[in-house]
Amino acid sequence: MKSKIQENGITEGVIWKQLLLFFFPLLLGTFFQQLYNTVDAVIVGRFVGKEALAAVGGAAAMIVNLFVGFFTGVSTGATVTISQFYGGGAKKQVREAIHTAIAVSAAAGVAIMAAGLVCAPAALRWMNTPPETMADSIIYIRVYFCGMVGNLVYNMGAGILRAMGDSKRPLYFLIASCLVNIVLDIFFVIALGMGVLGVALATILSQLFSAALVCISLSRLEEEIRMRFKEIWFHGWVVKRILAIGLPAGAQTLTYSLSNMIVQADVNYFGTSTVAAWTAYSKVDAVFWMVVSSFGVSVTTFVGQNYGAGYFSRVRKGVRQCLLMTAATSLVITVILLPGGKYLLGLFTKDQEVLTIGMEMIRFLAPFYITYVCVEIFSGALRGMGDALIPMLLSFGGICILRSGWLLAAVPVWNHMKTVMFSYPLTWVTTSVLFAVYYSYYVKKRKIV
Repeated sequence: MKSKIQENGITEGVIWKQLLLFFFPLLLGTFFQQLYNTVDAVIVGRFVGKEALAAVGGAAAMIVNLFVGFFTGVSTGATVTISQFYGGGAKKQVREAIHTAIAVSAAAGVAIMAAGLVCAPAALRWMNTPPETMADSIIYIRVYFCGMVGNLVYNMGAGILRAMGDSKRPLYFLIASCLVNIVLDIFFVIALGMGVLGVALATILSQLFSAALVCISLSRLEEEIRMRFKEIWFHGWVVKRILAIGLPAGAQTLTYSLSNMIVQADVNYFGTSTVAAWTAYSKVDAVFWMVVSSFGVSVTTFVGQNYGAGYFSRVRKGVRQCLLMTAATSLVITVILLPGGKYLLGLFTKDQEVLTIGMEMIRFLAPFYITYVCVEIFSGALRGMGDALIPMLLSFGGICILRSGWLLAAVPVWNHMKTVMFSYPLTWVTTSVLFAVYYSYYVKKRKIV
């Protein structure tokens, strides 16, 4: 029987406490990661103009999220693999998985950079990007893609640390790189007047900084699992395992990004003010997504380690407790945003028309946040147990297909922004029901009851 690598609170401590101890550093980390784009939006919105705000946060951001989101989903395969072996005390497998994961992230970064540089202009045109923002959007997205290797290496490295129960160091690295981003934003945009180009340069330089920090951290792990740069290569069995779990998870993330791109294309028809308002709203809306995604990552790691150790009772209890905590938190966010959203929107723009439209978006969508909770928690738990294919199919059908179908059928008939926005609660409710039914079936089939 293999010994544990070290005393592990995730597999031994009080469940709700361990989830929260893991969740809060994750939440703060997600906050600072989101702060990259938020600071960009604040600075260009207030010091350059609403056209620049729409360029940085509109279609260009959607395209970036499409690629980065897909890889983040794929990297879940590495996180689950490492967490299961780490929970079971298998040091050799952990070491090989770490080196393969970093190799995969570097190779993917080069591939995505090339694809983004070539395809970005056509994608922006396909999404009906307003002509007045097209030039800035192309500049922003091409520079951003040039920094894709650093972006993906950081995300993979941070995922590796979290898989082993360390959510604090990724947080510290994000705080440091976010501060670098803010300083560079101010220098490039305000001091040098470089506009959207300066924002993009600040972002990729700060992401390279965070990638360097996480690589240094991995190279200082305990001797038997330490990352050594000369050993970074592709171990075939790890690649297969990462892709078996990661590709469906990446495809699931891709469904969200694709559906959001379709939504963005419809939003773009309503003009620059609506695009700017949707951009500002998406930054406020990110508060909810930061919370729910952090709970999702927490439950994936928790389930992965406990499932790998054979503690099925903790798996079941952990999922239930995480679901309740996520639902309660989503209600709190809704209660805060309904009266306070106008102050948050005001951080991004002074334009009264944009602010009015943004508040209409908050009042319409925030009350439905709780309907999404089951999707994130159940899909995270299922991935932690190694099941990524069915969650991907459920998300594809419930999110992408249904949302796209609604937009294609309903928007031409009721040509209003509320028709576009209704696609979110419609798909959240439907997909949550699908996940609840499948999760119940899965745990009974695997006798995790």
